[in-house]
Amino acid sequence: MGESLVDRFELEGFAVHWVRTVAQAALRLQDTPFDAVVSDVRLTDGSGEHLFETLVRAGAVPPPWLFITAFASVDRAVAMLQAGARDYVTKPFDIAELVSKVKGAIGAPEQVPSQTTALGTDDLLGVSASMRLLANQSRRVAERARTLLVTGESGSGKEVLARHVHALAHPGGDAPFVAVNCGAIPEALIESALFGHERGAFTGADRLRRGHFELAHGGTLFLDEIAELTPAMQVRLLRVLQERQFQRVGAESAISVNLRVVCATHRDLRQLVGQGLFREDLYYRIHVVHLRVPPLRERPDDILWLAQGALLTQAKDRGEAPRRLSTAACAALLAHDWPGNVRELHNRLERACILSERSTLEVADLFEERQADPPTAELPTLHDFVADAEKAYLASVLARFGGRVGAAAQALGISRKTLWEKSKRYGLGASE
Repeated sequence: MGESLVDRFELEGFAVHWVRTVAQAALRLQDTPFDAVVSDVRLTDGSGEHLFETLVRAGAVPPPWLFITAFASVDRAVAMLQAGARDYVTKPFDIAELVSKVKGAIGAPEQVPSQTTALGTDDLLGVSASMRLLANQSRRVAERARTLLVTGESGSGKEVLARHVHALAHPGGDAPFVAVNCGAIPEALIESALFGHERGAFTGADRLRRGHFELAHGGTLFLDEIAELTPAMQVRLLRVLQERQFQRVGAESAISVNLRVVCATHRDLRQLVGQGLFREDLYYRIHVVHLRVPPLRERPDDILWLAQGALLTQAKDRGEAPRRLSTAACAALLAHDWPGNVRELHNRLERACILSERSTLEVADLFEERQADPPTAELPTLHDFVADAEKAYLASVLARFGGRVGAAAQALGISRKTLWEKSKRYGLGASE
């Protein structure tokens, strides 16, 4: 856990000193002015709690102090807060939460999504504020992080984000990207699939086979549904992530690899750790950097942008003119809750393009199963709905033209001044 914390705090720009005993900590605190202390309660030669109490009784003013404690010791952590400690987290904790608490303790500004960042076509994951922030975080992750955890609902775009980080890290496009669904491989074959096997390692192994880790050397390995790994495979994975070495099944020597490992899941790993279903040490090893892909219902600004991109891609693949969306179809897309997220959006558009002969898609083409909303359904006011639709459409057009107001206004058939004012009103990125 300490190693993972050091990695994450250094990625955040902190200078970090890691000591493992109370004695070492006492010496370092005497000769070095620290901005904050993160301390486990239980250490090998005593307790962080006792060290803090000793400093306070001696009349010293310790730096902001944050405790890491087990749930059973929360009462002692609360007592430390009363004695002057800054804050605490309970295991298993979210590393991002701890980073946020440390930043708050020392007065460092939190990174928030900018409402005025210009929209460009390069490295764009979406036009919503949450996806623009995710794109900004991806650039830093691509430069420095070797292990990454991506979470999000099924169909929200976790692999898209992993491929985006990979593309930023390897702009030449010559590095391998290997995607593996851990839940789709039978338990008896998972070890061989990940690490490969030697010829004759087991019955049926008639030739040497390289595994996914070896195939991803020099690039990125995407492990989807990481929570489905068996306890034994969790141990193997932890060791590989720590040592960057593995052995093929039946081999005597280890193979070193240099790659980025992106783990993904739609499940709550913290809850699984608490239930004893996922190893705590592996959780902290893969949780050095955590990126969450929000579901589509939380970022409606992206819906029309994604829809237009999907229609252009499908038209290119089929060698036909791009389909358009009617005003009613746009409204229906924005009103839908999208339980299947981006995957559902793409599937509905693909089906409509295959079955409909119209150049402009209508509501019936996209939602053949839709029935009239019941009279008791909660509906937005007409003003709010029109405003949301206008905001989403303007965001998608600005994204297409790289945030350039002049070109976007010409395509929309409105003046530069009108588009500029609407862009400012809705908090959209636009450039002079």
